Parts: sequence; structure tokens; C-alpha cells
Amino acid sequence: MLEMNKKRVGGDKPSRKSGPAGKTSKTTTRPKTAGAQSRQAAGQDPDKKAVNARDKRKYIDFKQKQKKGDPMPKFDDDAIRLNKYLSNAGVCSRREADIYIANGIVSVNGEIITEMGYRVKSTDIVKYGDDSIRSATKRYVILNKPKGFITAMDDTTGRKTVMSLVRKATKEQLYPVGRMEKEATGLLFFTNDGDMMKKLTHPQYKAKKIYHLELDKPVKMEDLEKLMAGINLEDGKTYFDKAEYVKGDSREVGVELTSGKNSVARRAFESMGYVVLKVDRVQYAGLTKKDLPRGHYRVLSEKEVNFLKMS
Repeated sequence: MLEMNKKRVGGDKPSRKSGPAGKTSKTTTRPKTAGAQSRQAAGQDPDKKAVNARDKRKYIDFKQKQKKGDPMPKFDDDAIRLNKYLSNAGVCSRREADIYIANGIVSVNGEIITEMGYRVKSTDIVKYGDDSIRSATKRYVILNKPKGFITAMDDTTGRKTVMSLVRKATKEQLYPVGRMEKEATGLLFFTNDGDMMKKLTHPQYKAKKIYHLELDKPVKMEDLEKLMAGINLEDGKTYFDKAEYVKGDSREVGVELTSGKNSVARRAFESMGYVVLKVDRVQYAGLTKKDLPRGHYRVLSEKEVNFLKMS
């Protein structure tokens, strides 16, 4: 409970003090403000200053502040919620699955389940009506994205999307993790594993990204230092973990950061007066595009998947 100092602005018993002729006089009671009157009407102390939510946060100890966002997903539990199981299998959305479960349409091992939050394992037999449901196999794919492709599932205007490049990678539907601008190149990660997507994009995880940029003119060393000290952009301050020249060429720079903001590397240099000629993502969450030709994809190895889950 936040404690604040009270200042007396009046009271039931007025104080007395000596006047200039030795007489005593009453002090003038300051009238209550509209806020004090409303607090008194609500049964609260009228002399206690109201503290809004913004000011209250200043007095809360850092360790007591709750972190925003959902908790990080865990990969050590084989059991998942039934609605998520149906969603992963492509039957319906989680919200629709809750409706089907509540109406007794879904069974597990021959028993109708209507309990919200019921958890199933991969060995359970799940049926939607009379049809058996098998949860989709989780797939993990990386693409060395070329220029000219947008990061989207489809596009009504006919622009080329990255999905056309990985359509034959698996039978399961894949989804891109994060976004890359149309003219950017480099490593883009795809999966149908919802927990993995949630982890890699979660602010607490801070997936590391390394970019290789080519600029229109030599980059000043003080500008590289400015990136690491923190640079103000239109959506807030962004910090770069590393910023250095590539092979001694001051027109080419390598930067490392964990920010998930869109096009942040390009916008940072443009804010300092540079024209960005090339943006290439070299690394993402510890994965590299080494030996992967532009426009090609590959399926992650079991070792790489385990690394993502454990890191």
C-alpha cells in the first residue's frame, strides 16, 4: 500500500496564534477543493492527495513491477490444451475449439470432453465428431530471402510473397516468424510451432539478429558509437549491442541487436543522414544462412531445433 505524507489544510479545531496587539485570532481555514470534496463524499480522507496511476508507478519498487506480456513458453511438457491441439491440427481456431468442446463434439480416448483447459498428450486419441484428429508435425525451416518478396502469407495486389519460396518445404502450413522488408535479404525463419514462434518473438527472449548493411557514404565512427549508446527513433529509443565496420570498409557495417522493431537497422542509419543501399540479415537467434544460396531454403536439423528450445 503506497504511503504518502499528509499535509494539514484545515481541521475541526482551528489553531490560535498571537496577533499584533497581543490578542488571539483564528487562522483562516482554506476551502476544500472539488477533488477533496469528492473524496470526502466517497468516504475517503479529504486531506490525502489523490495519486494517479502514472505517478503511482514511480513509487513502486522495480522488483515488484509485473512484467508485461505472456509468460515464456516451455518445451518440456508433452501435454497441451485440447483447444490448442485442435488448432494446431488445422481443425479450427482456439476460440472455435472452445465452442466445440463446450458442446460435447470432441472426445479423447472415447470420452466426451467438455472441460475447458483439458490437456492431452501426443499418445491420446482425439476425435472431432467421428473423425480422428492427428496433431500436425512441427516443422522448422530457414530461407535465404532474396529481394523483391514481402513477408506475408498472401497479397491481394499480386506482389510476390516469401510463402511462394517455401511452399514445397513441408506438407504442413508454415508461418514466417517476424517480418523483413521487401528489399531486405537474408535469413528468415518459418515454423508451424506456435510455442516456438511465441518464444522467438517474446520481449524476454531477445532473439539476437546480425545485419550487414551497405551505405551510400563512409560511416563515421561516432555514429557507430551513437548506435550502441542508444538512438532515438520515432517509436522510442533503440540500443545496438555491436556496430562495426566490415572488412575495414567504412561504407559497410555489421550491427547486432535484439530489438524486434520493424526495419530498425535501416531507420537508425537513415535518421543519421545515410542512404541504406543494402540490408542483409546474416544471423537470427543463433541460426546462420551459411552455405545456403539466395532464394533457397533448408529444414533445420534436430540439433538446431533443440538449441532453439534450450536457449
